[in-house]
Amino acid sequence: RERFGFGGRDVASWFPRHMAKGLRQMRLALRRADCLVERSHIPLSGRNPALLEALGIRPHVLVLNKMDLADPRRQPVSAGAGPACGQRWCHSQSDSPVPVSLQVVPMVARLVADGPRYHRAESSEHNILVIGVPNVGKSSFINSLRRLHLKKGKATAVGAEPGITKAVLSRIQVCEKPLMYLVDTPGLLPPKLGDVETGMKLALCGAIRDHLVGEDVMADYLLYTLNKQQQFGYMKRYGLGQACDHIEPLLKHVALTQGRTQKVKVLTGTGNVNMMMLNYPAAAYEFLQDFRAGRLGRVTLD
Repeated sequence: RERFGFGGRDVASWFPRHMAKGLRQMRLALRRADCLVERSHIPLSGRNPALLEALGIRPHVLVLNKMDLADPRRQPVSAGAGPACGQRWCHSQSDSPVPVSLQVVPMVARLVADGPRYHRAESSEHNILVIGVPNVGKSSFINSLRRLHLKKGKATAVGAEPGITKAVLSRIQVCEKPLMYLVDTPGLLPPKLGDVETGMKLALCGAIRDHLVGEDVMADYLLYTLNKQQQFGYMKRYGLGQACDHIEPLLKHVALTQGRTQKVKVLTGTGNVNMMMLNYPAAAYEFLQDFRAGRLGRVTLD
């Protein structure tokens, strides 16, 4: 397929109400912030322009997460993330010789030391606001810094689904020298996404709950993207002889080979009969989970 048909879908319903409240709280918290640390899974679509517009007057570090799952052939640079904007970026991957947790603290300390601290010039402590769209690992990032630099346990709740953090939390100390506090914030999507395709990419990375978008259309868009980028790891994963251009035969194959079936009650002339049928939603969910776990190969959506 040369193009993907989104069927006139409206993404307005993908923006939960607590996000507007969260943005107001973050504006208030910005007054005592010296630097912003932004987490993102995908370098372009994974960023919220509304956050940068509302909060972008401070030094800024962009942390690109899960780079070990990204396509190494695609350059992981986000628009506007450069020294001219007072921003720096670093990436997180499991096999990096220098973990991102070790990179961020000295980078933030240098940015804060080199930039104006406004009304906080007399204070020696560093206050950092951690921002990003939902489910990019902001809370996990804070907990990892705390474990590494203070040898302390987790201080903020984490989860595999978006929406675990719903309000701006109090300051959490993550380092002693320099004295550094991080503030966890709720993941925020733009009140109006630029286009449906951006929303679909965010959903594939778990920033939007699957049921709000629909696992079936997400799986279809994922297949379209993999074929467009000539990423055919799904053929090896599921034992396919050739690439699929449409999602139905792929889900049927996954359901058959992985035993994804469901019992359905059918009303007949002689009474109810239980029949076993292929569970296409379960097959779509497995396809999405295999992508998110990197089992279909290393893919960058932007």
